[in-house]
Amino acid sequence: MGIVERIKEIEAEMARTQKNKATEYHLGQLKAKIAKLRTQLLEPPKGSSGGGDGFEVTKYGHGRVALIGFPSVGKSTLLTMLTGTHSEAASYEFTTLTCIPGVIHYNDTKIQLLDLPGIIEGASEGKGRGRQVIAVAKSSDLVLMVLDASKSEGHRQILTKELEAVGLRLNKRPPQIYFKKKKTGGISFNTTTPLTRIDEKLCYQILHEYKIHNAEVLFREDATVDDFIDVVEGNRKYIKCVYVYNKIDVVGIDDVDRLARQPNSIVISCNLKLNLDRLLARMWDEMGLVRVYSKPQSQQPDFDEPFVLSADRGGCTVEDFCNHVHRTLVKDMKYALVWGTSARHYPQHCGLFHHLEDEDVVQIVKKKVREEGGRGRFKSHSNAPARIADREKKAPLKQ
Repeated sequence: MGIVERIKEIEAEMARTQKNKATEYHLGQLKAKIAKLRTQLLEPPKGSSGGGDGFEVTKYGHGRVALIGFPSVGKSTLLTMLTGTHSEAASYEFTTLTCIPGVIHYNDTKIQLLDLPGIIEGASEGKGRGRQVIAVAKSSDLVLMVLDASKSEGHRQILTKELEAVGLRLNKRPPQIYFKKKKTGGISFNTTTPLTRIDEKLCYQILHEYKIHNAEVLFREDATVDDFIDVVEGNRKYIKCVYVYNKIDVVGIDDVDRLARQPNSIVISCNLKLNLDRLLARMWDEMGLVRVYSKPQSQQPDFDEPFVLSADRGGCTVEDFCNHVHRTLVKDMKYALVWGTSARHYPQHCGLFHHLEDEDVVQIVKKKVREEGGRGRFKSHSNAPARIADREKKAPLKQ
């Protein structure tokens, strides 16, 4: 029996099992088994060289956005509208067969937009090049799930389920659970908050399913069984997602209003070029890019080419800004002068851990290197020995 058949068999057993207090431990073990099998499904087959037939796309720009959706929902047309890169669009499905990159120039930044082939139900099991598409999505900073406004609402649930089956968690934050494997000492279980959806016995059973008998577990929030399994697996990717409903020009205004009011959703029309500017603004807000302008000492700030920071790519502190300029600047920095919304007054003296905000101006003041010979007529220190006995005696005067 293959891995896919074993997963379907366990899912059928979970569907038959009633959910109550007596069966929650059994269901927790079944969820752990499914998570292990899905991890094995994503691993390359044994004996392979490691290289696959994936999409080779070099990272470019200050952020990466992936377009994911069913075939013929308008992904290629949206790429052409936003970037100017030509991507073939036709009235039949699977027009795009490979990954086509484009670049969006927005707010002095460059954002890479990837047009991926349409995925179908069962993509997590490898159908229709689904694994390659989802692998590219894992390396993105933001996912735009393009949906057809005239189709049923079930497409959104199908795509979300396929992405979650391979370890992508959309619009979720990592659970506040500390987990560390140990060599000896057994399982140490602690919690800082009352747990209502999981208990110590169920955690022990899940860890035994993974053959982990020595570990340290600390719950800092009321997490679920799925959250704990995600932490044990350790290969989950938490990524932001915006649901883009295209073709709103073929549905009624009531449906457009209902779709626009859903969380993390935006409605557009590529045919009539409606609401594309709002889509770009929403992408900018979700990615959280921070533009920082450098100011040389006693000169005007350089507003032409900003340094772009983000929380997902390193961080937004003064230390991250120094690393962007040069890796040795952190050691030489004495303090930083900051102008902008993150400063309490202009300019503010800041250290390495000050968080910068969008369009801040930063001037780095470096440490002064003390010269050996001193300055001018007065030396800053003497080179003479500390003890009188060690001083050199002058030669006696000639008579």
